[in-house]
Amino acid sequence: MKISSQEEYGLRCLLQIGRQGSAGSLTISELARREGISDANVAKMLRLLRQSGFVVATRGQSGGYALAAPPEEIRIGDVLSVLGGRLYEKSFCDEHAGIETLCTHSIDCSIRSLWRSVQGAVDQLLSRLTLQDLLRNEAELKAWGETGSLALPTLSKPA
Repeated sequence: MKISSQEEYGLRCLLQIGRQGSAGSLTISELARREGISDANVAKMLRLLRQSGFVVATRGQSGGYALAAPPEEIRIGDVLSVLGGRLYEKSFCDEHAGIETLCTHSIDCSIRSLWRSVQGAVDQLLSRLTLQDLLRNEAELKAWGETGSLALPTLSKPA
């Protein structure tokens, strides 16, 4: 499994914006400089994030991009879905059915079961993580991740 550069940098740009707090914003150029990527790539990712309601854009001299909702309301699973989609979609089997007797449409397809299980585990984790959780320091997240359980308590502050 691989995370696309669009997912990685899109999430990193969103984190940069989140670090500005509720009154702050960043321009495309500022984000590009901070992340070491082109203005065009940042603009593409921010367009997706804006169209999906994660950020808002303000024009003008003091304009830029800001979070559209508090960081504790922005689910990482939703963000990654917008930026790159899911690891496994049910439609994958329709597009990659194979031609031998052991087809991915067969009840004996252990590969389909594997990807469903992986996707379920990923969904369970990412549906609980929020942008606020990722704004914490690495030591806190590392301690949270070392419990070895996907049924982890949420890191988000109670509402």
